Amino acid sequence: MQNIAVYPGTFDPITNGHTDLVARAARLFDRVVVAVAQDTAKRPVCDIGQRVALAELVLEEMPNVEVRPFSGLLMHFCREIGANLVIRGLRAVSDFEYEFQLAGMNRRLAPEIETIFLTPAEQYAFISSTLVREIASLGGDVSEFVHPEVSRILANKHCV
Repeated sequence: MQNIAVYPGTFDPITNGHTDLVARAARLFDRVVVAVAQDTAKRPVCDIGQRVALAELVLEEMPNVEVRPFSGLLMHFCREIGANLVIRGLRAVSDFEYEFQLAGMNRRLAPEIETIFLTPAEQYAFISSTLVREIASLGGDVSEFVHPEVSRILANKHCV
């Protein structure tokens, strides 16, 4: 059986922390699908096409990784593509309660799909898309937190 892992998120924008988790997952699983959420309560500032394109660019050198948009329930998407794992990132203890609840609900919806938690490298543990967007919108330099192309787009305010 092939282990297909889904790493879902809004990726608004994709950060070096996200990339680190994808690289870790790509070493562990046969295939990793970065699932970019279209329907989200977060109201992303980048549209779905731009978020997918940036993720594809950032992750293009990882041969067993693909980027796909999705809408609706994550568990429906996982079943549709034959995934048996969901990857969630934990940056800090504060992330755990929400992620634990989410994993429990997903297990009720699809007991055959496991949730696995990964932590980023220490240098990425503080990075969040929200903070990156805020820094960029105020004219700050985000180049150490994101891929150079993402930094360029944010600096030119194409997404903010």
